[in-house]
Amino acid sequence: MANARALDKRRKSIRNIKKITRTMELIATARFKKAMDRATAANDYTRRITAVVSDLARAGLEVSHPLLEAPDETSQATLLVLTGNRGLCGGYNGNAMRMGVKTREELIQGIPNVRLEVSGKRGISGFKFREIAIDESFTQFDDQPQFLDVEAIADRYLREYAAGNLHRLDVTYTKFISVAKQVIVNETLLPLGKIEGADTPVDPDVANGLVSLYEFVPSAESVLEEIVPASFKTKLFKCFLDAAVSEQVARMIAMKSATENANEMIKMLSRTYNRARQSQITGEIMEVIGGVEALEG
Repeated sequence: MANARALDKRRKSIRNIKKITRTMELIATARFKKAMDRATAANDYTRRITAVVSDLARAGLEVSHPLLEAPDETSQATLLVLTGNRGLCGGYNGNAMRMGVKTREELIQGIPNVRLEVSGKRGISGFKFREIAIDESFTQFDDQPQFLDVEAIADRYLREYAAGNLHRLDVTYTKFISVAKQVIVNETLLPLGKIEGADTPVDPDVANGLVSLYEFVPSAESVLEEIVPASFKTKLFKCFLDAAVSEQVARMIAMKSATENANEMIKMLSRTYNRARQSQITGEIMEVIGGVEALEG
């Protein structure tokens, strides 16, 4: 039978760990709600931009932009992998790492020059452990990525694409679908390709180009020059937001599971401790009875 004192000490240790995991679960829940609100707002903004571009097309204008057209030859590509700065979030970082490694291998097979950029300390250390060179790294993004920080990266991608130094941009991240479902995906953000119409009801006259929902000043073409880059920046920002939300969900679930496991271990140790204590008390009583019998004999 295990020592009762050692069991009690271990039980106290697990109780302390349970307090930590429970606190981290509550913190992750609060951060998740904030990140979720920001992701929802960004999603609405993306839909509105898409609606404006759709109205340009419905107005009978040709929607064309260099960012929408694929280059004749793809010889320069960049892969951006989004991970977290911290652990204790289940398989979130590991899954993103595996998808990033797989995507990089696939890109290398068809494209001569592939740059690797990684966001998050966990991803940076993971690629270094695999001895894979990283061309650019970012550690300033946490549970609340700022648009200005993402915009600086997006502007660099746009400059490189316009100069012909970048032909394709892929982003590997965890896409948030619901609290119960997050999926590791790889999306090609450049070239943007054809921008589809928004999934909203449209008046027949608007759909036929007879009536426009907007008045474009100074011209629809000049508006398009602003909207298409803004659409790319918003999509990239949405990737960062989805990754942040998914990380907090993963941490929330992982800490909840850890807290529940701690409760089960405490119950198990309590039963074992009670049996050990009962056995110890019984032994002490038997020793007392044996001593009394020895004195009487």
